[in-house]
Amino acid sequence: MEPLEVEVKFYIPDISPIRNRILELGAVSTGQVFESNIRFEDENKTLMKKKFLLRLRKDSKTTLTFKSPPPVEDTQFKIHRELEVEVSDFPTMKLILESLGYHKEQTYEKWRETFTLNDTMLCIDKMPYGNFLEIEGKKENIRNLACKIDLRWEERILTNYLAMFCLIRQKSELSFSDVTFDNFKNFDIDFGEYLPFFEVGTL
Repeated sequence: MEPLEVEVKFYIPDISPIRNRILELGAVSTGQVFESNIRFEDENKTLMKKKFLLRLRKDSKTTLTFKSPPPVEDTQFKIHRELEVEVSDFPTMKLILESLGYHKEQTYEKWRETFTLNDTMLCIDKMPYGNFLEIEGKKENIRNLACKIDLRWEERILTNYLAMFCLIRQKSELSFSDVTFDNFKNFDIDFGEYLPFFEVGTL
């Protein structure tokens, strides 16, 4: 079976009511963790050109992830082929990737609280430029949960966090490329100004 990741995001300026509603629905929190991610690339930017992602993530564990486009595009959901494996040693895995010709192209951080509800995963993500809810699972479950949480389906976001940052960086003329809390500490970014660029609408 194709290892597909199916998800949508929503911008949530105020976390508390969304979090409370998720818990009211019976979801269970597995806790909040700080994530540090490295996106790798080769000297010819082959991965980006092919819309591939090679990522090494450190939170409570270390995870190596490879993402690639799905067999068929979907306008309702964000879908990727995803291959993921847990590794025991972050520095050694980083060295292996560098020895294979990859380099650290970009770093990005977030705080993530994960909830599970049956076979659906919900993540409240605090990014350096805003807060988001990510819902991952089966298509029908994602849409039903979004409705139960009182989120408007046309306001869903299918853009990934790095692509969002790319536009923010361009519009705000930011000089840095790493999406870290330290880089953003002197910038007051109102993500609401950028929503029209990312919300899907009524497609």
